[in-house]
Amino acid sequence: MLRMAKLTDYATVVLATLAADAARHQAAAELADRTRLNLPTVSKVLKELQRAGMVISSRGAHGGYRLARRPELITAAQILDIFEGPIAITECSAASSQCGIERLCRVGGAWQRINAAIRRALDDVTLQQLAGLDSASVRVAALASEIRVRAAHP
Repeated sequence: MLRMAKLTDYATVVLATLAADAARHQAAAELADRTRLNLPTVSKVLKELQRAGMVISSRGAHGGYRLARRPELITAAQILDIFEGPIAITECSAASSQCGIERLCRVGGAWQRINAAIRRALDDVTLQQLAGLDSASVRVAALASEIRVRAAHP
């Protein structure tokens, strides 16, 4: 089954909370309280996001974290890349494939098309949409339907 890790899911929750008040710095403890996640988890997520350049931190009385870019410029694919690495549902879908049968394989091309469709779908969803801050917010059923159509008709 394709499923992102809990830490990735938590990162989207933290980022959505930051996006809801993007101009203001928010302390890790405040984010933990607002998201109902424990502080060590929020701190771990923020450290990874800062390392990747997705959030900016500042110290001091009015310090904390804020988004490094506007929420409409951050995609679901970028978030997943930070915590999961590049999307690759099969070995041959990875940028640096190590598959020993790739040259002889008949199904690799189809899996690569599916992988590309998943990547496009993730690139099409912004943090602004994930956070519900956009009038065109993502609806799970609509997105699932779009993925099925794209996969069936590449």
